[in-house]
Amino acid sequence: MNNELRELPAVELSTLPIILKIVTESSLADQMQLTELILNDQAFFQKLMDLFRICEDLENVDGLHMIFKIVKGIIMLNSPQVFEKIFGDELIIDIIGSLEYDPFVPQVQQYRKFLKDQAVFKEVIPFKNPVVLSKIHQTFRVGYLKDVVLARVLDEATVASLNSIIHSNNAIVISLLKDDSTFIQELFARLRSPTTSAESKKNLVYFLHEFCSLSKSLQMGQQLPIFRDLMNEGIIDIITDALQSEDKKIVLMGTDILILFLNQDPNLLRSYVVRQEENLLLGLLVKGMITDFGEDMHCQFLEILRSLLDSVTFTGAQRDTIVETFYEKHLGQLIDVIILSCPRDEASTGKLAGTAGRVESQNSTKPEILLNICELLCFCVVHHPYRIKCNFLLNNAIDKVLLLTQRREKYLVAAAVRFVRTILSRHDEHLISHFVKYSLLKSIVDAFVANGNRYNVLNSAVLELFEYIRKENLKLLVKHIVDSFWNQLVQFEHLPSLQSFKVKYKQFLENCGPETNVNAPDPRKRIDERALEKEEEDYFNEESDEEDTTSASHPQKVQSQPVLSNGVAVSCPSSRPRSGGLVDYDDEDDEDYRPPPRKQTETSEDDEGSMESLGLKRKLTPKEKEPGLAKKQRLGKSSKPRDSVFAALCSTLSQAVLPSKKTANAMHLSTQSGEENHIEKESGSPRSCDNKSPNEGNLREKESPRNCSEYLHSPSDNRQLSGEDPRSLLPSKSSPEMAVNGS
Repeated sequence: MNNELRELPAVELSTLPIILKIVTESSLADQMQLTELILNDQAFFQKLMDLFRICEDLENVDGLHMIFKIVKGIIMLNSPQVFEKIFGDELIIDIIGSLEYDPFVPQVQQYRKFLKDQAVFKEVIPFKNPVVLSKIHQTFRVGYLKDVVLARVLDEATVASLNSIIHSNNAIVISLLKDDSTFIQELFARLRSPTTSAESKKNLVYFLHEFCSLSKSLQMGQQLPIFRDLMNEGIIDIITDALQSEDKKIVLMGTDILILFLNQDPNLLRSYVVRQEENLLLGLLVKGMITDFGEDMHCQFLEILRSLLDSVTFTGAQRDTIVETFYEKHLGQLIDVIILSCPRDEASTGKLAGTAGRVESQNSTKPEILLNICELLCFCVVHHPYRIKCNFLLNNAIDKVLLLTQRREKYLVAAAVRFVRTILSRHDEHLISHFVKYSLLKSIVDAFVANGNRYNVLNSAVLELFEYIRKENLKLLVKHIVDSFWNQLVQFEHLPSLQSFKVKYKQFLENCGPETNVNAPDPRKRIDERALEKEEEDYFNEESDEEDTTSASHPQKVQSQPVLSNGVAVSCPSSRPRSGGLVDYDDEDDEDYRPPPRKQTETSEDDEGSMESLGLKRKLTPKEKEPGLAKKQRLGKSSKPRDSVFAALCSTLSQAVLPSKKTANAMHLSTQSGEENHIEKESGSPRSCDNKSPNEGNLREKESPRNCSEYLHSPSDNRQLSGEDPRSLLPSKSSPEMAVNGS
C-alpha cells in the first residue's frame, strides 16, 4: 500500500480494481492502516453494496467477482469493529448476497433465497424487546456465514472471532429473557394448557430446549440460578410429558434437557425423582433405554440412569430411594430384554424367558441396546455390589445375562465376558461359589472354543478373563476351569495365557494338596491328655534346666537336679534313652508326702516314713544299684549346711512362685494329676514292686515321665505363699536314699 494514501478511492465501477489491489495485496502491517481507512469512511460499505446491486442488475459478472474478492478480503481482516458494521441489519443480507458470486464456483449460489424462504423464524411467544429479536437474527446469519458461505476460506482466527460474536449474542438474549418474568410464566402456562395444540406444544418444547442449551453461554455463576428457576417453574413435569410423546424428536429434546440439568447440578434432578410419586420419570428412562428410536438415543438414557444411580457423587437417603426403586421394579425389565433377544434353542432358555411377560417380543432388538444394558449392569456391579449380588443369587440373573454369548455379534459376547470380569473383580466368595456351583463359565468357554483360532475381540476378552483369574489367585475358579473344561481348552494349550493358567493349577495342587484333606489329623492336636502333657513337659524340662543351672549349688554336665520344697534333690529324666538307670516314679508318693514339723524328736518317724515310701518302689536291679551308690557318695560328699540348702531353696522357689503363662498351665495340669493319684492311693492299699503284675509294670514304664516343675509346684509351696517360714519345710534329717529316689 502506498504510504502517502490518506483515504480510499471513491467506490465506483472504474475504481474497483484499485480497491481490490489495496485490499488483497496489503501486508500484515498495512492491514491495520486499511482497517482504519475503512472505518473512517462511514459510507464505504453502503456505497459498495449499492454498486453490487447495480452490477447484479446489469449482470456484470466481472464486477461481481471483484466485489466478492473485496468483501472476502475485508472479512479476513478479522476486525471486530468491521464485523459490527457489516453484520448489522441493514448490510448483512447484501454482504451475504455479494458472496454468492465466487469466481472459483461455476454456479451462482442461492444464499439469500435460503435465508428468506427456507430459514423460517418461528416466534412461539412474541418477544416484546426488539433487541432480543435483532440479536437472534444476527446470530443465525453470522453462523450461516461461518458454516456455509465462507466455510472453505476462513482461517482459525477469523472463525474464533465469529464464534465469539455468536456466543456474546446468545448471552445477551438469555439475559434479557430470564429477566422478563412475564415471558417465562407465559411459556410454562402454554405448555401446561390442555388447549394448546400438539404442533404448538412441540414448538414450545423446542424453544425450551434451545433456551436451556443457550444458557451455557452465560458465566458459571449465572447458569445455576436459571436452572433452579426453571426447576421451580416445573420444567421436569414438562419433560416427563415429553418423554411419553409418540414423536421421537420430542423425546430426544426431553432427554437433552435432562442431560443439561445433570451436567449443571445432578442433585436437582435426583431430588425431583425422589419426590415424584411412583417414580414415573425413572420408569420412563428405563423404557426409553430399551426402545428403538432409530437413532443413538439409548446412549442418552444410559447416561442419565448412570448419573442417577451413581454412588460416588451422590450419597444419602435420596440415593438409597432411587437405587431401591430401580432394583425392585426395573432391573428385571432389563434382564427380560436380554432373554427375549437371544436365541431360544435350548429348553432352559425357554424357561428363563417365561418370566419376561412384561416385555414385548424383542427378537429384533438392536445390538446397541443390548450392549448398553450390559454396560449398565457392569456399572451397577461396581457401585452397588451388595444389592445386585442379592439379585444375582436369588434370581439367577448372571445366567440370563450370559445368554448374550449365544448372539452372533462378537462384541456382544465380549460384553458378556466383561460383565463376568467385573463381577469377579469384587472378589466375593459367594458369587465365586455361585459360578462354580452352576458352572456359569461354561457358556463363555463354549463361545471361546467355537471362535476357534480367530484373533478378535472375543478371543482377547476371554484370554484376559483367564489371565485375571490366574493373577488374582482365585483358586476355586482355577480348579473349576481346569477340572471341568480343560478337555475343551486343551486345543489352545499353545497360548501363553493358558500355559500359565495350567502351571498355576499345578502349583495349587502341590501347595494346597495336603491341606485340602479336611479329615487329616493335625499333628499338633493331642490325641489324649497324656499327649499334651508330654509336649508341655518337654518344654518345661528345657526351662527348668536353664533355671537349675543358676540356682543349683554345683554345676552338672549331663542333667540338673532341682531342689524340692522339702530340701530333697530329684533326678529329672534324661532326654537320651537309658538301659539300666533309675526308673521313673509316679508322683503319687510326692502328693502324699507331708513335710515333718519343726521338732527334732520326730526325725526318726520321718526316716521311717521315708523308708516306707522307698518300700513302695520296685527293687533295684544290681546294675541299677551301682550308679545309685555312686550318687549317694557324691551327695554325701557334697552335702552342705542347712543355711546353704535354705539359700538354694529360696532361689528355686523364687522362680517357681512367679511362673509364666505356660508354667501356670503346667501347674494346673500337675495339680489335677496329683489329686487323681492321691484319690487312687487312698482307695487302695500300699503295694510293693514285688507283688506287681507284669502288666502293671509295663504300664507303669510306658507312662511319660513327669516334669520336674510339677514337683516344684507341689502343695507344700502354698505354705510358703501363705507366709510360713520356709525352713519349716526342710526335714531335720534327710537320708541319701531319699535324695536318690526323689522322696
